[in-house]
Amino acid sequence: MNTLAEPLPTPGRYSIFAAICLAALVLPMSFTGGAVATPFIGQAFDARPTELAWITNAFMLSFGSLLMAAGTLADLYGRKRLFLWGMALFGLVSLLLAVAPGIFWLDILRALQGVAAATALSSGCAALAQEFEGHARTRAFSLLGTTFGAGLAFGPLLSGLLIEHWGWRAIFLSTALLAGISLLFAAPTMRESRDPQALSLDTGGVLTFSGLLVTFTTAVILAPEHGWASPLIVSLLVAAVAFLLVFILIENRSKQPMLELKLFLFPRFVGVQILPIGTCYCYIVLIVLLPLRFIGVEGASALDAGLMMLALSAPMLVVPMIAAALTRWLPAGTLCAIGLLIAAAGLCWLSTVSDQSQIIGAMLLTGIGTGLPWGLMDGLAISVIPKERAGMAAGIFNTTRVASEGVALAITAAVLSTLIAHHLRGSVPTADLSSIAQGLVMGDIQRASAAVPVEVLRTAYTAGFNTLLQLLAGFTLLTATVVFLFLGRRSVMPVPAIQSLT
Repeated sequence: MNTLAEPLPTPGRYSIFAAICLAALVLPMSFTGGAVATPFIGQAFDARPTELAWITNAFMLSFGSLLMAAGTLADLYGRKRLFLWGMALFGLVSLLLAVAPGIFWLDILRALQGVAAATALSSGCAALAQEFEGHARTRAFSLLGTTFGAGLAFGPLLSGLLIEHWGWRAIFLSTALLAGISLLFAAPTMRESRDPQALSLDTGGVLTFSGLLVTFTTAVILAPEHGWASPLIVSLLVAAVAFLLVFILIENRSKQPMLELKLFLFPRFVGVQILPIGTCYCYIVLIVLLPLRFIGVEGASALDAGLMMLALSAPMLVVPMIAAALTRWLPAGTLCAIGLLIAAAGLCWLSTVSDQSQIIGAMLLTGIGTGLPWGLMDGLAISVIPKERAGMAAGIFNTTRVASEGVALAITAAVLSTLIAHHLRGSVPTADLSSIAQGLVMGDIQRASAAVPVEVLRTAYTAGFNTLLQLLAGFTLLTATVVFLFLGRRSVMPVPAIQSLT
């Protein structure tokens, strides 16, 4: 039950829809823009690789760990209120990022920007659901997903254009402008709504889950620099395990848990959670790493890099709609597995080519493959359990999706750093291996070239990157197998099975 007034006139509803779509456009643009800007930010602030890594990871960690909590707060205190506060904070932080005096403040502000993004997205989606019913609601959320995909697809290109003409700070100014326009659409027309039966906030679950993500990701980011056996890294990993155990204990004892962990006993539910993890390693990590490679290591302009990234991301605007049509003939789980197989083939191809046209072809194939599960996994998340628990299923799925993105980025960057260091061994003094390898991962070839010839650095980077792509292809193939085994048939978890968990 929701506290709603009479339905708004159509212009009012679509004004709200425009506001939320603008939010869905600006959030992925902020994510991809940070990746494209990283080499330029590194040069501007003479930043260390670990400091640069937090430009993306700080945003993703705060965003992922607070997404469900923000949704609960929106139900409790008002969806309009939380959306307006979230977008206002997002715009303000974007302005502050544009004038950030150093890398430390930029990283801190990126974490705060992630908090604002989680607040705006959760409350915005909840508010949108109140304005449309039936088929109109389905169309609205489908267009919202397409808008989000457009932000991912064109974010690198727009960022490249802005950097080319006005510098990296213009990226954050543009996101602030879009956030302001969204507020102008939403403030006069969006109605306040709450859920009187909303669950209270699981504070213990939120804190321990956030602690788990922060300690584990920090350990992975710092490990190449300090070593996996160093006291700092061991302490962080022990803390992560402790947070995990306490989180499980809290969730199992809570009457209103943040995550219903017992659902993970069901294979089909597990299969749905595997899907976003698979797309993280075949798509999301490339959204970050490829611009760093093209701009920082290979010397491409920001605009050229943005154009090349279209090959990977543009399929997200078309393939999800094709995937939805194909479900008439094939189960969604089977289509997702096929898509992951295609993406794995694209990654393998990308690891073997150096010609630009073939690189674009391999990226296009990877994007097409990823587009199949990308367009179906949101629907699968709420179809594998009865509709009575759809909200809970969507919340768990979105948390898994966003949280795994930050972790995947940290792990992939650490693996790439290790691989580059391996290929540099013999050409670089052992003491400098780690810092040079990490610098290359973040696209900082200039600092490393003072001690090592550029061609040696590029050769080592390319060899390491190709090995990484093969590892990513193998992992994607594994997830395709698991998804097919768990989701290859059409079925829904029976209600009694779910009720027996609670």
